[in-house]
Amino acid sequence: MNAGPSPPGSSHVLQARGIGKRFAGIAALEGVDLCLRAGEVHALMGQNGAGKSTLIKVLTGVLAADSGTLELQGQPIAPASPVQAQRLGISTVYQEVNLCPNLSVAENLFAGRFPRQRWSGLIDWRSVRRQSRELLEELNLRIDPDRLLGEYPVAVQQMVAIARALGVSARVLILDEPTSSLDEHEVEELFAVIRRLRERGMAILFVTHFLDQVYAVSDRITVLRNGRCVGEYAAADLPHAALIAAMVGREMAAAPAARPAAEADVPRQMVLQAQGLGRRGQLAPTDLELRGGEVLGLGGLLGSGRTELARLLFGLDRAETGTLRIGGQAVRLHGPADAVAHGLALCPEERKTEGIVAELSVRENIVLALQARRGWRRFLSRAAQNDIARRFVDALGIKTASIETPVALLSGGNQQKVVLARWLATEPKLLMLDEPTRGIDIAAKQEIMNEILRLARTGMAVLFVSAEMEELLRVSDRIAVMRDRRKAGELPGGCGEDAVFELIAGQ
Repeated sequence: MNAGPSPPGSSHVLQARGIGKRFAGIAALEGVDLCLRAGEVHALMGQNGAGKSTLIKVLTGVLAADSGTLELQGQPIAPASPVQAQRLGISTVYQEVNLCPNLSVAENLFAGRFPRQRWSGLIDWRSVRRQSRELLEELNLRIDPDRLLGEYPVAVQQMVAIARALGVSARVLILDEPTSSLDEHEVEELFAVIRRLRERGMAILFVTHFLDQVYAVSDRITVLRNGRCVGEYAAADLPHAALIAAMVGREMAAAPAARPAAEADVPRQMVLQAQGLGRRGQLAPTDLELRGGEVLGLGGLLGSGRTELARLLFGLDRAETGTLRIGGQAVRLHGPADAVAHGLALCPEERKTEGIVAELSVRENIVLALQARRGWRRFLSRAAQNDIARRFVDALGIKTASIETPVALLSGGNQQKVVLARWLATEPKLLMLDEPTRGIDIAAKQEIMNEILRLARTGMAVLFVSAEMEELLRVSDRIAVMRDRRKAGELPGGCGEDAVFELIAGQ
């Protein structure tokens, strides 16, 4: 549902013109324009790395722009800190609420600006409580201002952050991924507040990865890609598919991509079945099946729920709904150790922080998961470790001077192969790969893609998570498409980009 046209006579409140920002010579923003109008909700869209966060930091004084200008109601501004930006009337509510959970609701609402008693200069707590109730009532928020903020759920804490913005007479409200931890009911309550603030004439910048939410509440949309402004659009005039094309920089393909035919003799036993698997605020109840010898691609835009699903399947996060069967047996995963014991393996999205152990050698990184599964009482001998490490270095073509080389000294592609080798050493039934080709060169990508196909031919089940459409279409027997943290549908291997984009767009 579209939010509707701009209110008559709406005026520019905050204008950014030609904003540029470079880090170590690399352009994070280049010539970006943004115009926020009174009484409008303006969505800021773009893939990861498009420049959204950098632009918000410039608007709120966290970063100084290298070029360009900012104007607030026609007057030039240059906020040097978030405090200065707030004093000017620019307030931000982040995905992670930046208030103090150990203070009361009232203390959070008035921190740094408590009303004082004239005769003593002490805090006027009666006035604090009265004004707190008035601010909370404006948002239909019936909570006790004397209770600790941390005693309330995230949705309420975000409402308190918005109430604080109202209390400092904000003219611009920036909402940075405010719905990522909310359920559907809480999202609707937040949207009701946003609509009321819009009717009062506030200019609102809404940043999200959820396409349906953009169209539910936004009047205008600005799209960033690779640090540049693709364009500003009226939400009513921009179809879902056109928004996605603007974000990814590619029109929908007309021809299907080629997919190698599956091997006829590959076993197709059911390896994993998930029914209604979900977690509040992370993933709606989801069904998924994986069979031996097939590659199931998991596609969707950033924030669509791909990584969240992989984390639930591997026990990194505890599922709150649904059932999981591995090899036909119902199981409950209490953590990754349980997943490994059942033959599951996960190469995580964040290679440097969640994958490699930078201080350890190539050998130590490769045997890490296998040793953990065996337990420290069944210690792998040094000779066995050497044999395993050398076997996978040769099999995957890992370029290293020695198996004793610290893994931190390897290239990104070779680090990714080391993480892959670690899990292959455990001989898993199901290998889950979350963005395994991100940040590596073309040659390394090609080698990893070929390895994925080879593993499937041996009978292993592979879950391949990727934002790269070309990669998904190349290796997948089936493609499950995620949208707004729920499964939008499945497509057969060999389908074209059009079909995938249509599911992402909700068509």
